[in-house]
Amino acid sequence: MTQSGFFDVEERLARLSGLGDQLEAFSRIVDFEVFRPELNKALAYSDGRKGGRPPFDPVLMFKILLIQTLNNLSDERTEYLINDRLSFMRFLGLGLSDRVPD
Repeated sequence: MTQSGFFDVEERLARLSGLGDQLEAFSRIVDFEVFRPELNKALAYSDGRKGGRPPFDPVLMFKILLIQTLNNLSDERTEYLINDRLSFMRFLGLGLSDRVPD
């Protein structure tokens, strides 16, 4: 087994794109930021003055719900597959070291 190089992840993502990553195409077609105002209004997050862990980005959580619905996944399986699949991470805008919602 060889050591991972700097561009290995980028090359793998390019290969996924070449194979027709449907989530990548979905991201090009849908501007998910359009949903942010409605999501913020519906979720009504507190301002954080009382402490606690900051909430995850509402658009990120919306996209996770889309993945979950499109693939008929449980919460546990969704978390696992987000950690496992580069295509899911790319769709969600997560890097390899980013925290995945549980």
